[in-house]
Amino acid sequence: MGKKIYVGNLPYSVTNASLSAHFENFGTVESAKVIMDRDTDRSKGFGFVEMASESEASDAISSLDGAELEGRQLKVNEAKPQAPRENRGGYGNRY
Repeated sequence: MGKKIYVGNLPYSVTNASLSAHFENFGTVESAKVIMDRDTDRSKGFGFVEMASESEASDAISSLDGAELEGRQLKVNEAKPQAPRENRGGYGNRY
């Protein structure tokens, strides 16, 4: 199983394909996903990349954290597990 990497401060022009291409220099990219705002369908400025191995991920993190992409300084580190979401109510929780 690969290692998931958080990539922040992305330019809004970055796509899944260009994000993947940016990380391919460091090894096999299993997936690359730019997080999009569901209302505006515009990038939220961050994404996640999953590399094939821990060593490839470590190389990418150390090389790209602080690197510049289209005039923006990237923030690259190991992704933290998603916190459990609380029940926010809504129509799905009627008794």
